[in-house]
Amino acid sequence: MTGHPVHKSGGRPVETHGARIAELSVVGVTIGFGGAWVLDGVTLQAPPGAFVGVVGPNGSGKTTLLRTIYRSLRPVQGMVLIDGADISAMSARAAARTTATVLQNGSGAAELTVAELIWLGRSPHHALFSRDTAADHAAVADAMARTDVTGYAERPIGSLSGGERQRVLLARALAQQPRLLVLDELTNHLDVRARFELLDLVRSTGITTLAVLHELDLAVRCCDQLVVLDHGKVVAAGAVLEVMTPELLRNVFGVNATAELHDDGVVRLCYAAAPLAAHQTATSCEDSY
Repeated sequence: MTGHPVHKSGGRPVETHGARIAELSVVGVTIGFGGAWVLDGVTLQAPPGAFVGVVGPNGSGKTTLLRTIYRSLRPVQGMVLIDGADISAMSARAAARTTATVLQNGSGAAELTVAELIWLGRSPHHALFSRDTAADHAAVADAMARTDVTGYAERPIGSLSGGERQRVLLARALAQQPRLLVLDELTNHLDVRARFELLDLVRSTGITTLAVLHELDLAVRCCDQLVVLDHGKVVAAGAVLEVMTPELLRNVFGVNATAELHDDGVVRLCYAAAPLAAHQTATSCEDSY
């Protein structure tokens, strides 16, 4: 992957395979554990078709935010809306038809084959004991083809590499035919090539995506918009270059760096020769090394 041009609209010109895509709105969400607020009045939006990255220091509330969006946690205050509908009012099946998740280390049962795991993505579309339809077979075949895992169909999940396993989990999510993808550190523990390949795959779906990303370099390069969390609050949100200012990078992440749009249309982070925030700040990629 060579990176993606910045789009002023926040969206991206991709093929959605006819799928309807969602708008996500998180409005004033507050969650606490043991008397301490983990999320405090969090508000954000993911426009239809946008790839929105959620970044922040460890313990800033990123995973808690995702758990709220896929209904694993219920907020004390606030709401999560998909196309204006409150997800707390949806049935579990309706929510699963709307939102698909890929979580850290969510590899599923190691004894399942790749095909069996991906077929689980069709569960929200079925009543108990109902038969598979032609639409189910088409959805699974399409998901496997788009993630390039068709050749692994009969392999056990436990035999796959980390990158292969994440592709399969993404295929299961796509087999759900969701309108929103929620990804928790999809690229964690993968090698460099596998990280780029996976993020390219996600972007190519055209589905509205909210993704927690640990690596800032990947986030600025691949996302249309960014949301920055710190101590449970949104401290910045919007277009990548507007959000990732030298001041924010220094104050939130403790590094001296700049985000720059290069001639090839790709945004890259450029770190100072002394990157820790106690030292001088970077001014450009050319004088950062």
